[in-house]
Amino acid sequence: MAYTVLARRYRSRDFDELVGQDAVADTLKRAVEQDRVAHAYLFCGTRGVGKTSMARILARALNAIEALADCDAVGDAIMRGDDLDVIEIDGASNRGVEQARELIAAAGLSPARSPYRIYIIDEVHMLTSEAFNTLLKTMEEPPLHVKFILCTTEPHKVPATIRSRCQRFDFKPIAMVDIRDHLHAVLKQEGVTVEDGVLERVAVLGNGSMRDALSVLERLLATGESNIEMAQVEATLGLPPAQLVLDVVDAVLGGDPAGALRGAEALVQQGISLDQVIEALVEMFRMLMLLAACGTETTLLELPQQQRQSMAQRAALGGPDVFAHAVAVFEAVARQAAMAASARALFDAALVRLAMAANLEDDASGTPAAGAKKKMKSAPAAEQPVDSKRPRTQSPTEQAPAQATVKATVKATATVAATAGPPAEASEQWLLEQWASVVEAITTPSGQAAASLLEPVSYIDGVLTVRGQGPNAIVAERIGVVRAGAVGVFGADVRVQLQESIPPAQLARPAKDADDDPLVKMVCEVFDAEVVQVRASKES
Repeated sequence: MAYTVLARRYRSRDFDELVGQDAVADTLKRAVEQDRVAHAYLFCGTRGVGKTSMARILARALNAIEALADCDAVGDAIMRGDDLDVIEIDGASNRGVEQARELIAAAGLSPARSPYRIYIIDEVHMLTSEAFNTLLKTMEEPPLHVKFILCTTEPHKVPATIRSRCQRFDFKPIAMVDIRDHLHAVLKQEGVTVEDGVLERVAVLGNGSMRDALSVLERLLATGESNIEMAQVEATLGLPPAQLVLDVVDAVLGGDPAGALRGAEALVQQGISLDQVIEALVEMFRMLMLLAACGTETTLLELPQQQRQSMAQRAALGGPDVFAHAVAVFEAVARQAAMAASARALFDAALVRLAMAANLEDDASGTPAAGAKKKMKSAPAAEQPVDSKRPRTQSPTEQAPAQATVKATVKATATVAATAGPPAEASEQWLLEQWASVVEAITTPSGQAAASLLEPVSYIDGVLTVRGQGPNAIVAERIGVVRAGAVGVFGADVRVQLQESIPPAQLARPAKDADDDPLVKMVCEVFDAEVVQVRASKES
């Protein structure tokens, strides 16, 4: 056994060749060095993360020993998958019980030239239940010269009886930075240079899979170019041009629905599918959300410095909630498009909705959206006089930020109210007149609709009390809308509160009033009864 230990130490450096699976590689390397190799392993993980490669490296460390005259040739054959003593089986095409019986029969034979006969079964979860049952006894007590390495992307489909007889290793998706560095090393060997951002784009397309990323790189190298540019990547892979996607994003953030629709049409005219356009926009708004939430220097994004600064300027136009909302809207469109009669109509509606949101005030909090923030920087400091009879519909060039619009609309009403001064305890007629001004001062259609479901109760010492229909929790969401309009009518110090319930004084009803109720009269006649007491219920 001493010669095999010496050989394993010699081959232990091979484990360092695997990218992004340091924990698994280190554990298996130490097991080989200490001659503590198990008889069966279960390698789990998504596609392209190195399961089969690790199985071959482990097999080479065990079988390509220095005592063999053709040690290097054996090692190369193992890595190619055509060695006599390392048998690779595709579980998807050899899933029946007959193939399992043949495997068991061959397992009893001694290896041809190496210390072990090693079976690598890929996609082992595809085996039938009968095949697993056939293998069970052999895997529980295999011959000393037999090793099993099972690889699967769906470990939950492997029977528990099989899993319990294996040492399990979970392979994690490979980090984007590791994929990028490995691709850079490959290109260096090939003598090919790339434009900034290309390797990051390819690594993202790999989605944690080194094999997928290398496949994308192979397509780019097949063009024969010695310098790969981003435009070539987009053309070769059929990706949405980044500049066109940014044009759509800029139009949405700038509150320009027409520009957003034109940008979307330009993408579609490039032959880009709607799914790819939505995916690209989601990724862009995700970047903005991360930059807005975590700052410009966040390590959650791998971007060239120039692109990072450009995206950071866009992220400054809104908060993380604005960009998170955009991601949610596009994700909802992506789900609904598969069942919609016109997916393009849904997509265009989402663009218009997000772009128009930049011109509207947030109903709940009263804070301007992303586009409003941008416009506020260029808005004039002095407030221009506005005619109170001016139509509400304005051209885009005449639109002001949401907060300035509220103040301008109610300026005349606010001036009159300030001159006359509200009474300490308002009369009902005066309160209704002022309430009409409050509703008129609210500029958003959704805000006016919400306010129309409320009614004023009283105005006492700067406190406007309102009540509405429905549960209090729902009605309370409209308070921010009312205050946005009430500030211009009653002044900045006004407070708006919701009446939790109708005061008992308003609920009290004399018995004689109940006697006049037609329904009460009918009940009294039918049951020969009389009204003794009237009490208020929660429903009333």
